Amino acid sequence: MAIWQFDAIGTRWEIETAAEVTSDARALVSAEIERFDREWSRFRADSGVTRLGTEGGALVSADAGTMLDAYRELSRATGGAVNPLVAQSLDALGYDADYSLTAGVPRPAPEAWQERISWTAHAVQAPAPVLLDVGALGKGRLVDLVAAALASVPGALVVDAGGDMRVRGVQTRVALEHPYDATKAIGVVTLTDGALCASAINRRAWGDGLHHVLDARTGMPVRTWAATWALAPDAMTADAVATALFFDGGPELAAEWDVEWVRMSTDGRVQRSPGCDAELFLAGATRAPAPSN
Repeated sequence: MAIWQFDAIGTRWEIETAAEVTSDARALVSAEIERFDREWSRFRADSGVTRLGTEGGALVSADAGTMLDAYRELSRATGGAVNPLVAQSLDALGYDADYSLTAGVPRPAPEAWQERISWTAHAVQAPAPVLLDVGALGKGRLVDLVAAALASVPGALVVDAGGDMRVRGVQTRVALEHPYDATKAIGVVTLTDGALCASAINRRAWGDGLHHVLDARTGMPVRTWAATWALAPDAMTADAVATALFFDGGPELAAEWDVEWVRMSTDGRVQRSPGCDAELFLAGATRAPAPSN
């Protein structure tokens, strides 16, 4: 297979195709990534999110309804632990637009976030300045958009954005990286015509035990789970569930959305969903009980 590699949105992308991706197709991918980043990045001074954070008003985007509808469900399932206004909590701990990585006083995200913003299928509105962070599912959404931009490319396709993947027309075995040792894997999954997304506390980590997976209710990093993996038909759903699995309610949401998953705790316990067929290497891995109706 042909491989096309590039850097975008702060991560390494690798796109595998049966034949070389044409210049026209590459241009479509580049344009879609630039559009999404220009609208949703809180690290760009010229982005729609930054403007919403300083001025309020409206952010027009074809992704608004899809992502914020999913956030509403994430927030419900996790008791408010996942919240698109967690940006101010990340800023407080030093994961800000300038990457200061200097932690201040933890700051919980606003609880009633749905009273501060409203949205339609194609726009989000805020009557007063409010800073969004769509990191709980945004990269997965972009992986799906890139895969869609390559829909006309014939044959097998693998879109891999730093470990968040969308696969079409080929069977791919993917290692589940150990969160405390990148040279090891805790298991493997086989992916065919679907998506796998992962999240871990060793990614985007700084300071004394600080990392990017925060509980919006406290403004503090999570401490119970170290890494999560979710398998779904599309990458945005997988990304969203991978985030939810750090909190109570995550397995129940995964069951609602028919998503299989694996997660590893900070003390080394491994758990997986009842229907997950991942091959796990660690002794003592358990299946989570099926959620009751």
